Amino acid sequence: MMPPGYDADQFRKIVAEKYNMSLGTGLAKVAGKVFRIGHLGETNELTLMGALSGVEMGLAAAGVPHRSGGVEAAMKLLEGQTETNAPPPLKVVKT
Repeated sequence: MMPPGYDADQFRKIVAEKYNMSLGTGLAKVAGKVFRIGHLGETNELTLMGALSGVEMGLAAAGVPHRSGGVEAAMKLLEGQTETNAPPPLKVVKT
């Protein structure tokens, strides 16, 4: 959700022009107030980090007040995970 006085659609436009990243729009009652992060198909930790980085960089570029450090916090959380959505590593079979 955008802070009062800031338009989510203008923010999305800046992110698209500056970083070539498409963010979803808010619908109905939240139109212009929120943006959405989505994906088509498979995603993983690296694509998530790219999206979060683009949002944080976009907020700074658009002059939207925000607390920085979300990307770093997400990275630390993901580094500590033991399970991912990636396929399991290949097993080496000795013959």
